[in-house]
Amino acid sequence: MLVKAFFTRKDNPALIVPCLFNPKELSVEKSNQFAEVNIPGLSSPIYQFVRGNARSVTMDLFFDTYEEGIDVRIFTDRITGWDAGSMFSKLPDAAKGLMDIDSDLHAPPICLFIWGAFIFQCIIERVTKRFTMFLPEGIPVRATLSVTLKEYREVEVQVKEIDLHSADLTKRWVVTQGDSLWSIAAKEYGNPVDWRLIAEANRIDNPRILKPGKELVIPVKE
Repeated sequence: MLVKAFFTRKDNPALIVPCLFNPKELSVEKSNQFAEVNIPGLSSPIYQFVRGNARSVTMDLFFDTYEEGIDVRIFTDRITGWDAGSMFSKLPDAAKGLMDIDSDLHAPPICLFIWGAFIFQCIIERVTKRFTMFLPEGIPVRATLSVTLKEYREVEVQVKEIDLHSADLTKRWVVTQGDSLWSIAAKEYGNPVDWRLIAEANRIDNPRILKPGKELVIPVKE
């Protein structure tokens, strides 16, 4: 059986925000963004990779304090915050939830969601909080948080991965006197007909006009 899932701050791992019950399921989404490049004469566009999108994790977290007879917001506010510092907050004085803006960071903190061997570095992007049971005096004692986490990865980590695994094969060509898109395509692709790839990548409207010294991007031919 997995241990109880919890949140913590990356810059303060001693801070533990527990989930009273483990989620029943996790949904993990990952997508890539491609741009359509329309090439005259082709029946359909080609697709050029633009960037990857961060993974996102969605789940429902269940909180129940009915048997203890205490306000469930003691636990949910540690995640959502929102009312920190107000009379409605169930957080200790000066404490903030994981979605509140940190005074030093000027932004919500980077968090870790840890459930057994699953460790997800993230920002808490969105939470919908639903109270579903109340004591007679109106104190909420049961709540469900629908949580969306967005993966956070440092720039330097991503740059290292590009260097190691995804070398950029895009070439560049500095135009000299007498060059044409046709001659460049013939040298780079072995076929002068492929000049349109270079024109499209460099947004050249008139392929007959090439200024010496201009640097052209030579895209990878699929």
